[in-house]
Amino acid sequence: MTDTPSTCDALKLDNQLCFALYSTSLMMTKVYKPLLQALGLTYPQYLAMLVLWERDGLTVGEISTRLLTDPGSLTPLLKRLEGEGLLSRTRSKDDERVVLLHLTEQGRALQLKAQAVPNCILSASGLDLDRLVKLQEQLLDLRDNLSAHR
Repeated sequence: MTDTPSTCDALKLDNQLCFALYSTSLMMTKVYKPLLQALGLTYPQYLAMLVLWERDGLTVGEISTRLLTDPGSLTPLLKRLEGEGLLSRTRSKDDERVVLLHLTEQGRALQLKAQAVPNCILSASGLDLDRLVKLQEQLLDLRDNLSAHR
């Protein structure tokens, strides 16, 4: 007996790695939402702030590369962060096409408030730190492998 399209295990939704990743990402975002609302940030804004907290004074292009996103889609988000007083955007003196981003005092102060977020996520995950780190390593390996095959 051969599998018919309606019984093919390979095409069942719960057997799809992509759906496991997608649905987990949705749940992760839902867990982050109230934590980030308390900081006055959306999830994409939080990611941009994480990059700047690691290294201040980056260009829009450097942040977009780090976040694996398009610089054009990042610009409105960065303008909103500037409007909130969390960062400043200035044109490079060497090349005015390049926009440099610097944290303000308010942006640096927000980092202190955000320090509780990773522990909240760890707790919500139901995993211990070692398992969570291993999972993250596996996901990064998967991302790198997929990136090499696109």
